[in-house]
Amino acid sequence: MQIALPQPGRELIGFPVVGIGCSAGGLEALKNFFTCVPDKSGLAFIVVQHLAPTSTHISILADILQNHTRMDVLEAAEGLQLLPNHVYIAPPRQNVFLKDGRLRLSVEESAGLRLPIDLFFQKLAQGLRESAVGIVLSGMGSDGAQGLQSIREAGGLCLAQEPATAGFDSMPLAAIASGCVQIIAPPERLPALLIHYLKYAMKKTESPSVIVLDSQEYYRKIIALLLEHCHADFSHYKINTLTRRIERRIAVHKMDNIAEYASYLGANPQELVLLHKELLIGVTNFFRDPEIWQCLRDDAFPTLFSRYPNGRKLRAWVVGCSSGEEAYSLVISYKEASRALNLDDKFSLQVYATDLDPEAILRARKGIFSNKIKSDISPDYLARYFVEEGGEHRIKKEIRDCIVFATQNVISDPPFTKLDLLSCRNLLIYFDAKLQKRLLLLFHYALNQNGILMLGNAESIGQLSQLFFPIKNKIRLLGRLNQASASSELIFPSKSLEKNNMSVTPAFSKEAALTESIGPQIDSLIQQNYAPAAVLVNAEGDIIYISGRTGSYLEPAAGKVNINIHAMARPGLREALTGAVKRALQNPLPIQIKGVPIEDGNGHKVVNVTIHALQAPEALRGQVLIVFHDVVQNKSPRRKGGVVSRDEHQQLERDLQQARESLQAMHEEMRCSMEELKSANEELQSMNEELQSTNEELTTSKEEMQSMNEELQTVNAELQSKMDDLSEARNDLMNLLNSTEIATIFLDGGLKVRRFTSHVTTLFKLIQSDIGRPLSDIANNLDYPELSQDAYGVIRTLVFKDKLIRATDDQWYRARIMPYRTQENVIDGIVITFTNISEIRALEKNF
Repeated sequence: MQIALPQPGRELIGFPVVGIGCSAGGLEALKNFFTCVPDKSGLAFIVVQHLAPTSTHISILADILQNHTRMDVLEAAEGLQLLPNHVYIAPPRQNVFLKDGRLRLSVEESAGLRLPIDLFFQKLAQGLRESAVGIVLSGMGSDGAQGLQSIREAGGLCLAQEPATAGFDSMPLAAIASGCVQIIAPPERLPALLIHYLKYAMKKTESPSVIVLDSQEYYRKIIALLLEHCHADFSHYKINTLTRRIERRIAVHKMDNIAEYASYLGANPQELVLLHKELLIGVTNFFRDPEIWQCLRDDAFPTLFSRYPNGRKLRAWVVGCSSGEEAYSLVISYKEASRALNLDDKFSLQVYATDLDPEAILRARKGIFSNKIKSDISPDYLARYFVEEGGEHRIKKEIRDCIVFATQNVISDPPFTKLDLLSCRNLLIYFDAKLQKRLLLLFHYALNQNGILMLGNAESIGQLSQLFFPIKNKIRLLGRLNQASASSELIFPSKSLEKNNMSVTPAFSKEAALTESIGPQIDSLIQQNYAPAAVLVNAEGDIIYISGRTGSYLEPAAGKVNINIHAMARPGLREALTGAVKRALQNPLPIQIKGVPIEDGNGHKVVNVTIHALQAPEALRGQVLIVFHDVVQNKSPRRKGGVVSRDEHQQLERDLQQARESLQAMHEEMRCSMEELKSANEELQSMNEELQSTNEELTTSKEEMQSMNEELQTVNAELQSKMDDLSEARNDLMNLLNSTEIATIFLDGGLKVRRFTSHVTTLFKLIQSDIGRPLSDIANNLDYPELSQDAYGVIRTLVFKDKLIRATDDQWYRARIMPYRTQENVIDGIVITFTNISEIRALEKNF
């Protein structure tokens, strides 16, 4: 049955095209794969091997695979028409791509690491879009992994060999680690799974499914499972997006309906992870929609700069950054704008780039991109902001240092605020209208006045036009209006209380356990030595235990809960306690701080503070006790003429000394911290340079060795296969010669024995060890003294001789002496055959 394309791409070929990439160990996988492909599958296959660019061997892969399939196996050639039920082998040192239904070849001139499989898959994705199919089989390295990502982003199908069945599992493992492989199986099972998927996709195209709309219960069950196991809420995603992605997984598993798939999900957590990855759509590239980036560089950024003549640090947030291209494009645009206006020394940019997919964030942090970015970035930008490394491009440090990448769920996690620019491009299109409005209100709150909002071309602000204005018509670059939104509509994302409690508990588990065990001991100690209120803190100032009423001295700090003494101390006391805890830990005697003025809700009061590092009991060792003593103030009237009393003068001197001590303590702490950080930074920088240098050398050596090893593995596999074929042909030939009962002997140009059949031993006393000896040295049973003379005559004249020869046992033989010709038409010896004609001679005598 011919399989039509489910959704034709740009190349309207009319039948599916399957790209197969392999390297070392791939020959065996290819044999097993094509042995199981039906003769009339309606598919065209293009096989690309990862070989070194300097490879000089002649590929015989087409001849080998032809023995394992009835389809025609051809070596790809320039302009060759692509046909179904054919297999095309990419020639060494050349790249293959499709154009107008024909094969095109090009020689890659790059001196870096050559990745022909990645390049072919990327071209296939560009040409066929949703109809592209990529398969990665056995091989070393990671060639093919990025190419499969391009196919997946285009909506195509990605398959990989089960690593356990591969001769070399590096390539299949790299492909699977990319998160884009939908089918993993041994090579012999891949054809059936592939054909089933394509038939299912065709059926769905002909008859659009209402799988979710008709099965709301199962739909809700799948959403709940994803929320429970993957902590991602897809309830506000558009129904069509969810339906399409779920149908793909149903097709992969050969299931008939969503009910069966929902049950399968409940019993297989791994499938939930795969579905979660399927729903995370990571389509991105550098400077997507160039018009908006040009407007940002030429209009938006200069306008933003003009609002701050003295310069400042700008803040930006890239929501749904995927693998980082959007965030890096933003920083490059900022650099270009500030460079054009010569404002590099006045402004800086801090970008927070977030995404739900942790694997995408890891790729973004590396800042390494394949050669395919050349089609999106101008040569000037490539030279200015990228460094080429082994056929790939690494973003420069000056750009990378501007960005902080983090995993975040924009729906449920708190947002970044006080932003000058917020980019959320082509993410809202996957959400329903309710969630879109909620996020846009949140973005408006997060932006500063006159901040910039970037949306995708297919996105709009809907009914919130009172909150944003277009910076330029027909471009989704919007400015924030200083218009307050209704507080009832603004919903701040936040994690559940249970989750927060879980995250906080481990940090204070030690102190919590200590609190339960030392409560009675601390109460006893305070009652014996102190009457006033007191608190017990650790070396960092975190409060472990509170005794008495401390409301006059401590108050909760605004914002996130913080139980540190330095955060909770009231004004006046906070300054006095600066550095005091650390000094107390270094001093065996208690520290007394007298006359500390404190501002409380009822006015001012004065308190004396005692800070004591505890040594006993053992459970309290290393903790610090802070005790507060209220001081009764004498309310004597101030002397006339503004003269300060002696007591007030002493109090002012104490305050001044206290401030000096606090300032000195802070200064020493900052100096020590700066020295430690400077020293650590220098060590890390030195180590980083050494590691980078070593890594570059190892990477270069590894790539060279890998390319050579892969080529040797491939050539060895082809030669081994050819040797097997030759061995089989030799056995067939020997059986043929022996079955004819014709004695045959092969001689070289010096009439030395090269090879002979078993029937020759009845005429010549030959054994295997005689190979290489002159024939004249071998005893024979023939009455043919001129044998050597005739043999030399045939070599000289190239005219064969035919004689009747009598043997010593009265047997007659027909001897034929002929030149030995090679396939290159070179005479390399002679062949002598002896045919027994005794019966024929006897019949002739009788007649």
